[in-house]
Amino acid sequence: MTHGMTLTESQGFVPVAPSSGRFRPLGSDEVHITGGFWAERQRVNAAGTLPHIKHWLEREGWLPNFDLAARGTLPAGRRGREFSDSEVYKFLEALSWEIGRTDDQELEEVFRSIVTRAAAAQEPDGYLNTYTGRPGQPARWSDLEWGHELYCLGHLFQAAVARARTRPGSDDGLLTIATRAADLVCDAFGSEGIQSVCGHAVIETGLAELARVTGEPRYLEQARLFIERRGQGTLRQIEWGQQYFQDDMPIRTATVARGHAVRANYLAAGAVDVAVDTGDAELLSALATQWRNTVARRTYITGGQGSHHQDEAFGEDWVLPPDRAYSETCASVASVMLSWRLALALGDAGYSDLVERTLFNVVATSPSTSGTAFYYANTLHQRTPGTPAADDVVSPRAESSLRAPWFEVSCCPPNVARTLASLDAFIATADSEGIQIHQYAASSIRTRLTSGQVVCLEIDTDYPRSGSVRITTPVAIDDPVTLSLRIPPWADGAEVRVHSAGELVTSEVVQPGWAAVRRTFRAGDSVELDLPMEPRVVHPDGRIDSVRGCVAVERGPEVFCLESVDLATASGGAVDDVAAIRLDTSTPIIAKDGAPVVRLLIVQNDDEHPWPYADLDPEPSLASAVEVPLIPYHDWAERGPSTMRVWLPAQ
Repeated sequence: MTHGMTLTESQGFVPVAPSSGRFRPLGSDEVHITGGFWAERQRVNAAGTLPHIKHWLEREGWLPNFDLAARGTLPAGRRGREFSDSEVYKFLEALSWEIGRTDDQELEEVFRSIVTRAAAAQEPDGYLNTYTGRPGQPARWSDLEWGHELYCLGHLFQAAVARARTRPGSDDGLLTIATRAADLVCDAFGSEGIQSVCGHAVIETGLAELARVTGEPRYLEQARLFIERRGQGTLRQIEWGQQYFQDDMPIRTATVARGHAVRANYLAAGAVDVAVDTGDAELLSALATQWRNTVARRTYITGGQGSHHQDEAFGEDWVLPPDRAYSETCASVASVMLSWRLALALGDAGYSDLVERTLFNVVATSPSTSGTAFYYANTLHQRTPGTPAADDVVSPRAESSLRAPWFEVSCCPPNVARTLASLDAFIATADSEGIQIHQYAASSIRTRLTSGQVVCLEIDTDYPRSGSVRITTPVAIDDPVTLSLRIPPWADGAEVRVHSAGELVTSEVVQPGWAAVRRTFRAGDSVELDLPMEPRVVHPDGRIDSVRGCVAVERGPEVFCLESVDLATASGGAVDDVAAIRLDTSTPIIAKDGAPVVRLLIVQNDDEHPWPYADLDPEPSLASAVEVPLIPYHDWAERGPSTMRVWLPAQ
């Protein structure tokens, strides 16, 4: 365990800075995304999403709530749900990463202004919440099931950590606000304090990371206490059971994620932080088991998690209905947080495989191309065309059938924003031997290994449009280093080639997992990775009842879908019902301009049938066939209301 770090010592521009582990994360001070898919997402995030969030936080009153608290006029005039403070803190975190990445001075002014307003609302003993704790409001810590006080503080701590790492020693005051609040939490909930937990986990990760930034051991110990208390039944029973809060069994004995999907992933992420920094191998092993079983049985093909609408929760094993997929955007952000922590701790490439799948197929799906409208839930099958959301109206969270500008529960927009702003830190890691590339994006890397060797890499790729990745060493690397490339599980036949002085040195077909190249490098040497990008048909596990007899189409890391817009165009307007098709599996899928083109058989349905059941399985009446392009799932509904499906009935 590492303690004693001063507030001005930087741990790198990273969301996660474990004290030990298999890999050391490289932050946005060492890795810069320079082009391609994710650079465009980051550009839109900065230009569109961040000002959009600021507008809505002001308009809906969630920032002004802090002004009311400072003036002592609460609860009169307060707006928003009990957890609305947390959206302000997530926005501050997003600003921190973006300022660290770009040094944008306009965003710096916005950041400082918001911190000033939050500081004015903090009480003398460090308490900070606009919903509870004042005359006329619920008492402090009186509703741990639903009050979200500790949850809000967890996001405050994460924002302060982001600022401390990207601007160490800054005089804006956010870290002071956070440490005062954290000290209060330790006093109130320490070993002799309130013996309970927050109904919505995230305080655990916030405290653990705050301990890493400040070197204060009390914060890590409080995070550990919250982890150990979880599952002891301290929270009140509710209609969905205590598993909703993950309070039904100790985290060490659970074998799979259950209950509210966001809460479950945040809790597990915090538990990994605690396990790593306390050297608790038993806890870390339990979390790895839970991740493995959850991925195998309770995760959608997109990487999305959570199949229940009523409680935003995981279903039982194999309960993954596409048309009722909740797959909350925030659950996927939390899933990325968990998977990345496990990747750093244990080194298995599978953790970064899930990060990639989730980023491309849920996180990238939520925001519109303008970055000003979002999906809260991410269905895999839209049966009726959605209703466009008005630009100036707040939408119910899961009822929006198209992307909406803002929600009554608006956790998803700032969660997406902070993820995209910090994305450079998920590209690569280092260890004593060299560099590992986890995600493929055009980028530049410069870091110093523990040996003192400086490693500079330039990555050139337009992935996922193509599977060609070229990694060049612009400066010679005189001592042998190992460059490890993650080979996704779908990439059978991937090839790695090494070029030096203009000559091909080695060429090797590699297997999924980690492919390692160890050597010295001259200036201008390159390692080329070719990933097979042919469209492929994917079959579901036979135990997933809801998609039995269906297949999906993937290409590279992207899941594709059929959208009614393309079906109508390809059929000359004859059919636009995505329910009236069968995929002709006897015809190979071809790729045109990167898009899979499939042959679909059009079903002639008998709408006059008086009863939808029969003694014999009826053969569908096939009226015609048509070739239709599929689109990446993350692009669906960008052309107006449509119907859509990922899983296609196979013929």
